[in-house]
Amino acid sequence: MKKTYKIDVDCANCANKMEQAAKKTNGVKDATVNFMALKMKVEFEDGADPAAVMQDVLKNCKVVEDDCEIFL
Repeated sequence: MKKTYKIDVDCANCANKMEQAAKKTNGVKDATVNFMALKMKVEFEDGADPAAVMQDVLKNCKVVEDDCEIFL
């Protein structure tokens, strides 16, 4: 399953950090962040609960870039 989320991030480097943090989250098969569109596309692993996984993605992103936001 794939979902797209609106994000708020200040720079392209920070967006790249968010993408890498999201990819390392359990339950995420793949993730891409488009800085210009301020969107994050997440592909979830089979059987993963998107709502629970996205809470973990947000926590992991806040570790690398505390000023970012993902609108769940």
